[in-house]
Amino acid sequence: MTQADTSGRSVDRGLVIGRSVRQASSWATRLLILLVTTGVLLWLLAQAWVVVFPLIMALLLSTVLWPVTRFLRRHGWPGGLAAATSLVVALVVLVGILSTIAPAVVEQSVEVSSRAGQGIVELQEFIAGPPLNLDSVEISDYADQARSALQQQGSTIATSVFTGVAAVGNAIVTLLLVLVLTFFFLKDGTRFLPALHGLTGRYAGQHLVEVCSRVWNTVSGFIRTQALVGVLDGLFIGFGLFFLGVPLAFALAVLTFFAAFVPVVGAFVAGGFAVLVALVSNGLGTAALVVLLVLVVQQLEGNVLLPVLQSKTVDLHPGVVLLAIVAGSTWFGVPGAFLAVPVAASVIVALRYYSEQVNLLAGAITAEDTDPVTSGGKVAARREEGHGHVMRARIRDDAAPQTKHDDAQDREATEPSTGKRTSRWRDRMRRRP
Repeated sequence: MTQADTSGRSVDRGLVIGRSVRQASSWATRLLILLVTTGVLLWLLAQAWVVVFPLIMALLLSTVLWPVTRFLRRHGWPGGLAAATSLVVALVVLVGILSTIAPAVVEQSVEVSSRAGQGIVELQEFIAGPPLNLDSVEISDYADQARSALQQQGSTIATSVFTGVAAVGNAIVTLLLVLVLTFFFLKDGTRFLPALHGLTGRYAGQHLVEVCSRVWNTVSGFIRTQALVGVLDGLFIGFGLFFLGVPLAFALAVLTFFAAFVPVVGAFVAGGFAVLVALVSNGLGTAALVVLLVLVVQQLEGNVLLPVLQSKTVDLHPGVVLLAIVAGSTWFGVPGAFLAVPVAASVIVALRYYSEQVNLLAGAITAEDTDPVTSGGKVAARREEGHGHVMRARIRDDAAPQTKHDDAQDREATEPSTGKRTSRWRDRMRRRP
């Protein structure tokens, strides 16, 4: 057992603990400020959701239609005519798909409803048999109780119906607003970033334009990738359901396409509908085959399609995607679940850009190691690299006195050779038990 060093190298434990507590408090204060700021921003976003949602939807739709608009503008079309043509073609395609689905859905829904009625009869027979042994009188009593409960809630149901009508009206207004905003984004979108550059100043503007351009590329790549994945999933699911003789195969394939824009969750929802229709229409055996079909397609999507197609667009862990969808759906409902992944991808792009700038300042990378997408981004990277040289020199100058003091203490502790250091070393040796 050795005696503790009582020379000038030791300090009171309370000072060490106090320094640790101050550092922890400083970081806790910063995190608290960030959390409060994030909460306030989310609250403001929820208050302005009626405006923010059409704006975000218009931006997403613009990422899909911009390649067509850009192609037309490069071939001499005026900006307004190119934007209007792209938008009209998209609406025609969407209306054509829906008009193609509608007759099949109406025709086959009758068959599904009749088979569902047969399924209810079979369920009643199962309930009347062992082990439940409920006779028809008891089943009728339960049905009467359910009917009286529905009658008692008639006013509530009527209110819900009027609320639904109002929701449909709001949806139509939102759709029109999205279309108008999309037209202006396609027509005048190339003017927005230069205006932002001029509004914020040269230095900040270069960073903002670079970040916005990266976010645009990432979100547009995500939309195109999910559209391609949705097309492939819809084809596989649709052909599988068609060969298995499941009704509404085409409608379910289209549902699978749209569900692909909500990663992870959308596939399970679309697959659940397909299994339900197969179970009601074709029985348990076909439903089991549909489950197998959905699982195979999901494995193909998750292990082959998405890793290959999204390797250069969105690199998000499935856990992050799932948490984003849960948070978006909890705060903003179904639209929040749809927009969760593009918003999360945009936030990740901004954080990666910040990390890149920190690495430039720290000297971990050079401007040549970055991959900017704008000319301003290249200038900003070289400027931050130069700022990093100056900052690191100042940090070394500030740390030099403390470093020299620490080096002297280390030499005193490890090299007790002559003079006073030797005397103190001998005194410490004598005090040892």
